[in-house]
Amino acid sequence: MSNFPFPRLRRLRNSDAMRGLVQETHISPSDFVYPIFVTHGRGVRRPIESMPGIFQLSLDYLIQEVEEINALGIPGVLLFGIPDRKDDEGSEAHSPTGIIQEAIRIIKQTSPDLIVMADVCLCEYTTHGHCGIIREGVVDNDPTLEILSQVAVCQADAGADIVAPSAMMDGQVASLRLALDDSGHETTSIMSYSAKYASSFYGPFRVAAESAPQEGDRRGYQMDPPNSRQALLEIEQDIAEGADIVMVKPALAYLDVIATAREQFISPLAAYNVSGEYLMAKLASETKWFDGQRIITEIITGIKRAGADIIISYHAKEVSKWLIES
Repeated sequence: MSNFPFPRLRRLRNSDAMRGLVQETHISPSDFVYPIFVTHGRGVRRPIESMPGIFQLSLDYLIQEVEEINALGIPGVLLFGIPDRKDDEGSEAHSPTGIIQEAIRIIKQTSPDLIVMADVCLCEYTTHGHCGIIREGVVDNDPTLEILSQVAVCQADAGADIVAPSAMMDGQVASLRLALDDSGHETTSIMSYSAKYASSFYGPFRVAAESAPQEGDRRGYQMDPPNSRQALLEIEQDIAEGADIVMVKPALAYLDVIATAREQFISPLAAYNVSGEYLMAKLASETKWFDGQRIITEIITGIKRAGADIIISYHAKEVSKWLIES
């Protein structure tokens, strides 16, 4: 008789069927939100050099994109806009004819059941590339809240289901909630970028959104990467202020934060699989050393296993296709 203990854990790993039977974490297209970059013009499908396979799209191409997303069973999109003009206060962000507002209206006309999330920030719209109003060389929190609130109301007026403040201003959720309620948008949800770190993983996005700061950096308002307890305070405060969904961003280097947040809070939790993480996986997939499909699926599974209910990812379409085909 073998000296092994009776449990042999390999018994549950010896076939695809057995592994599937006891699989603990499942991913599906319904887990995803797909980010889209929209721009002015017609017939624009501009490749983003820093993000292979991702494009800046004009509104006519947006319709085709949304049809594909619907067909794949992805329930929502997150919109980022590239305006045709910028100024110091990002006024195009809250123009009724701004690019995001136009995109929201088109999506809601053609695909009314698709959940439309709109990023609420100023970095793409300001000449200086920061997420708020600059006063005496720093981003001034409270005047920025007033403009972010105008942006959120304008997006809700256009038909956004969810507004997503990403500027990391103190009090941004409360400010948006009050403004939305006062303007008759009590049913518009808020997904807050609650724990958004000052990360180097955002580099490719800043190329895509044309939003790099012209001076300095964003460490004065985004979270410091060594801190995790502070992330929990940020999330707790956003929930108290009325956030319907909270987010940790980026995902891969912050899986511990996602897992701890999942244990501590019951609110829906999103994780943003950001541009730098996407680029690393895509570049690795082009070498002979990695199986691209397996490594990307493993990354997404890890984010889900850590506790994310919603995964915002540029991989959403390709992973959804693989899931459908499998």
